[in-house]
Amino acid sequence: MLQRDYTTSQLDVLEAEAIHIMREVAAEFERPCLLFSGGKDSIVMLRIAEKAFWPAPIPFPLMHVDTGHNFDEVIEFRDRRVQELGARLIVASVQASIDAGRVVEDTGRRASRNRLQTTTLLDAIEDHEFDAVFGGARRDEEKARAKERVFSFRDDFGQWDPKNQRPELWNLYNARIRKGEHIRVFPLSNWTELDVWDYIRREGIEIPSIYFAHTRKVFERDGMLLPDADVVHRGDDEPLIEAVVRYRTVGDMTCTGAVQSTAATVEEIIEEIAATRITERGATRADDRASEAAMEDRKREGYF
Repeated sequence: MLQRDYTTSQLDVLEAEAIHIMREVAAEFERPCLLFSGGKDSIVMLRIAEKAFWPAPIPFPLMHVDTGHNFDEVIEFRDRRVQELGARLIVASVQASIDAGRVVEDTGRRASRNRLQTTTLLDAIEDHEFDAVFGGARRDEEKARAKERVFSFRDDFGQWDPKNQRPELWNLYNARIRKGEHIRVFPLSNWTELDVWDYIRREGIEIPSIYFAHTRKVFERDGMLLPDADVVHRGDDEPLIEAVVRYRTVGDMTCTGAVQSTAATVEEIIEEIAATRITERGATRADDRASEAAMEDRKREGYF
């Protein structure tokens, strides 16, 4: 007699949960959008959105908060993927916020536009009247995000207040908001970095080449390898070296470090991640090497 296996894998469970969350948002909110930077988490989130609404097109626009200091490989991938899907992409520019006097750019060796994204993001949410914003944050990334709800309530200033977060019982989500308020939605909350890579392998998802080992000129700062680029201010005491590296996470190049690695395939990356004991953001993000309280302050400001 033919035996059938009805076992549901861990990835199947995570995917089903994320699809349910996306469909719930599409049903409950009037103007959602999905943050898409071309990074691996947003790429996985985009694939889940495709599956959630197939064969219909994705029923909401994509948005990227662009610092202007991004890696060329990632921007090229972002634009090509959006064109393939025929999706609508909104680019919220930090440079435009600087030019308009909304924010003031940092100066000095450690200058970064990463924190400036908060104002640009909140302005874009207000301008387009978005009431729900999908983000790719995961609870395993660091302690401040581990406290986050799947439906994260933000007040009319875009701020996160832990006392105003709603209970989430099983898969029941509270989508009620007043005008001016919005919800940040995190479909990948229960995923880990390893889950993301396992899903990329299973689905055969294309990702930017920067995630694989390649030779690049870098310099060391605070134990991190930062890229040689016009927007990254390198000191005379920070000599350039040529190394074989890859990126575990991508973002503003002024605060995103590479890791030394020879992993050139998805399978090799999975083996590497399974053996490491350092989180991706702890290893590669200069702006995240802060106290838990400092990270929660950033959440309260409205960026996360």
